Amino acid sequence: MAAARKTRTRLDIVGQRLRNEYLVGAPLGSPAEVVAWLCAVQAQDYAGAKWAVAQRTPAHTDADVEEAFDAGRILRTHVLRPTWHFVRPEDIRWMLALTAPRIRAAMAYYDRKLEIDGKVRARSQAVLAKALKGGRHRTRTELAAALEGAGIAAKGQRLGHLLMHAELDAVVCSGARRGKQQTYALVDERVAAQKGRSRDEAVAELTRRYFTSHGPAQVQDFVWWSGLTVKDARQGIEAAGGGLASDDVDGKTFWYAPGRTVGRRKAGRIHLLPNYDEYLIAFRDHSPSFDPAVGKTLGRPENVFANHIVVRDGMVIGGWRRIPDGKGVRIEARLLVRLDAEGKEALRVEAERLSRFLGAPVAVRTTMAG
Repeated sequence: MAAARKTRTRLDIVGQRLRNEYLVGAPLGSPAEVVAWLCAVQAQDYAGAKWAVAQRTPAHTDADVEEAFDAGRILRTHVLRPTWHFVRPEDIRWMLALTAPRIRAAMAYYDRKLEIDGKVRARSQAVLAKALKGGRHRTRTELAAALEGAGIAAKGQRLGHLLMHAELDAVVCSGARRGKQQTYALVDERVAAQKGRSRDEAVAELTRRYFTSHGPAQVQDFVWWSGLTVKDARQGIEAAGGGLASDDVDGKTFWYAPGRTVGRRKAGRIHLLPNYDEYLIAFRDHSPSFDPAVGKTLGRPENVFANHIVVRDGMVIGGWRRIPDGKGVRIEARLLVRLDAEGKEALRVEAERLSRFLGAPVAVRTTMAG
């Protein structure tokens, strides 16, 4: 457990999170390293998730992240809360084994309405395995046809539940993209056999890695992110021993890995974060990243969200949208604060990073919220 707690400020929290999430400082070396470090990267917006990963690397492009995904160095499946996440192959099995039971419990009501029981799950997964065997990556539509051909109703929500159960049971995961279409593949053909973990070992591993990569964070943040219980969180913190420390900020307890404190950093950095970026989505309590004086102008923090988030020095200052514009992209940023000359230059630099990632020109237009 932690030694004596220190009292820090909200700016200490966001500064340390920026560094721990590799949004400032020396970047990680590859897309796969980013996913490994963060443990899971929310990815139901596939395009946004690729930008989230690339932001934490030196100069990787959309094509680089796509190549890592197609090669299976990054996988995409339903895990944790659940929603789509990128995970690395080495983590997919134990994370699913840990979090799937609570997900299945949440699905039980709809499973009964959709007439999905253990026998239907087993039959459908046998059909899916046969359709995918031998490295044959199939689209959702193709798998639906295979299920229907075997006499298993597979339309609409029922198809979604059948595929999600196959993901939770570690039968299927993402395959290589076919053009712009996502495909499914067999986990056994994408992931090497691995030694299993006990539940206690898995809880300890997930807790340690979350607070190391996302901290400082509260217990309630981990519970939200992981889909586990408060009891699990406290068990994981206890198992970490001296590997985690805690500080108090405004009467709240924040946990993190000691030794990864934020050093001197250049102020004024702007990030054009995608929706669902781990910097914000991984926390239940977003208050450290919102200046109360700024937030008063629009009420609830969610009101500043367009589709994506503009962050300066770790603080949310607005939202942005990405709009195709001929051969390039137009960024429309709706801001809560007026940018000075330094801020405008920081936004220009960040837009250039996005342009390199996309391989297309990016123009920025800003307006004031209110």
